[in-house]
Amino acid sequence: MAYLRKEKHVVEIDYPLIKIWKGIPKVLAKLNWKLEKKDKKTHQIKANTHAGLLSYASMLFITVWTVDEKTTRVKIKAETPVTTITSLADFGRIRDRIELFFETLSKQLIIDKETNTPKSAK
Repeated sequence: MAYLRKEKHVVEIDYPLIKIWKGIPKVLAKLNWKLEKKDKKTHQIKANTHAGLLSYASMLFITVWTVDEKTTRVKIKAETPVTTITSLADFGRIRDRIELFFETLSKQLIIDKETNTPKSAK
């Protein structure tokens, strides 16, 4: 019997929305995750991770919105189909994928900041 295992995380990041929005596709590409759908009006992205040895791929629903000029809130809802057989091997994998996404995003934001900083400011 199959069912969906769900996880949700909301994080505030001290970067403007436009920098986060531009960084997310780069993060998905680095992780080799597929960007399924991108809505510029609502700042929502649907992405698909790759499957593991004993796990199915996860579907990520990413929503980004402004808190203030310098702060952005990122919400990720993830769903992974599991069966009674794969549920033990897959336990915690969604959380790991979400943490990997945020870790890679923070690294990407640092890279983007360093490449966009004028040489006189370094």
